[in-house]
Amino acid sequence: MSARASAAAIPAPTRTIALVGLMGVGKSTVGRRLANRLGLAFVDGDEAIEAAAQMTVSDIFARMGEAEFRAGEARVMRRLLEGPPIVLATGGGAVLNPDTRELMKAHATSVWLRADLKIVAQRVQRRDTRPLLRGKDPLVALKAMAEVRYPVYEATADLTVDVGAGAHAQAVDAIVAALNHYWANGATA
Repeated sequence: MSARASAAAIPAPTRTIALVGLMGVGKSTVGRRLANRLGLAFVDGDEAIEAAAQMTVSDIFARMGEAEFRAGEARVMRRLLEGPPIVLATGGGAVLNPDTRELMKAHATSVWLRADLKIVAQRVQRRDTRPLLRGKDPLVALKAMAEVRYPVYEATADLTVDVGAGAHAQAVDAIVAALNHYWANGATA
């Protein structure tokens, strides 16, 4: 059965689908399409943080620092994860917070979107809105983040889906297939 054909068999999720992974891997773009496919609302975690703080992520970092950003991120993640089921594109560092990881385990099915770092570096070079990359070689910075974050993503995520340079629709199909397999083997949808 093709991934498209299996789309009809998707159960209505009763848990949030939380997308985790490095910045630039496609969590927001793919997440919007996934939400549409699953019939759920989509929330971009960074956009929710910006709305709560009434300033951009870049401004939060510049004015308050990373520690305050992370504290606000944890509050927003709690609110979203304890709410009704959605497709949630988390910030790349959201899972570094142990409380957020616990909330994900309790309220979400988490999917690690993993891609080749060279592809991700090419994507993030297109925009200068990422505070953790300012003034740095993106590939070097992403490799350093991956060293710290990949073990956390691996330990946290219920599923890992490799996404590459292909179309976003291919990534959505791969996620849907992985979710269907996961749910078919007894996990709560």
